[in-house]
Amino acid sequence: MTPTTHSAPVPEVWLPLRADEIEGLPEGLTYHFYDGAQEYPADPADCAYYVVPYMKGLDAAVRPLPLMRGVQVVQTLSAGIDHVEPGLAQLPAGVRLCNAKGVHEASTAELTLALILASLRGFPGFVHGQDDEEWRSGFYPALADKSVLIVGYGSIGAAIEDRLAPFECARVARVARSARTTARGPVHAIDDLPALLPEADVVVLATPLNPATQGLAGADFLAAMRDGALLVNVARGPVVDTEALLAELASGRLHAALDVTDPEPLPSGHPLWHAPNVLITPHVGGSTSAFLPRAKRLIAGQLTRFAAGRPLENVVRTTG
Repeated sequence: MTPTTHSAPVPEVWLPLRADEIEGLPEGLTYHFYDGAQEYPADPADCAYYVVPYMKGLDAAVRPLPLMRGVQVVQTLSAGIDHVEPGLAQLPAGVRLCNAKGVHEASTAELTLALILASLRGFPGFVHGQDDEEWRSGFYPALADKSVLIVGYGSIGAAIEDRLAPFECARVARVARSARTTARGPVHAIDDLPALLPEADVVVLATPLNPATQGLAGADFLAAMRDGALLVNVARGPVVDTEALLAELASGRLHAALDVTDPEPLPSGHPLWHAPNVLITPHVGGSTSAFLPRAKRLIAGQLTRFAAGRPLENVVRTTG
């Protein structure tokens, strides 16, 4: 009697994009489309690789996780992982969490430069002047000869410095969780901030959100910034203490350009909308035409490595 053979189950993958829209996906995997809808495309218990829906909110990201008893990889399409962290404790041990390093650097760095230049050169006032048919000429600050401090010197922070290079800044200083040396110069530890903040004309926040960075730009941080300095936040809203920032903006001492806010979305009637000297964009650092091509390349590359049993890139945490 011929013994019965059982083939191994085909690993199932949940994608927020349709599989036929992504070139280079490996064979040997079963693909399901899930973009955060209430109805799941398959049994979550059978999902081996979960690509989290992008910009669909906390519920869409986390809701399936407690049911994914066989998941091996959770892949975000964002640089930050804070939106999936509430669900990680419900996962089995050994699940790899990967972020989207390489996807958002270009777009976020572009927006950072746009926010800096628009704020320094007075673009919000020009837009209001155009609305009122007023010719608001005069002298405005330039980025040239300014000192810039980048707080959070990962891949996005480095991409921001790449784009600062042609603007003839007097100095670019870098801060990360711990000190190190790069080809461009030293990266200071976060403990050096009190000495660095008073020297900067522009302070850019590009840190991940975690317990160490929540409220980092609080009253003491802001008070250490020099008069007239510009704070740019392309990190996460809670990295800045909103009430402390409002006090500095109301006094006229600081300026701010914010792609992220706390709370977010910023509700109607919130005082930050009409605070003086602030430019607000609605968290659009990564949501540009550059996103999809890079996201698709990341997904295809990661799943090719997964299917072949090779090490994944961008692993930022393993559960358990």
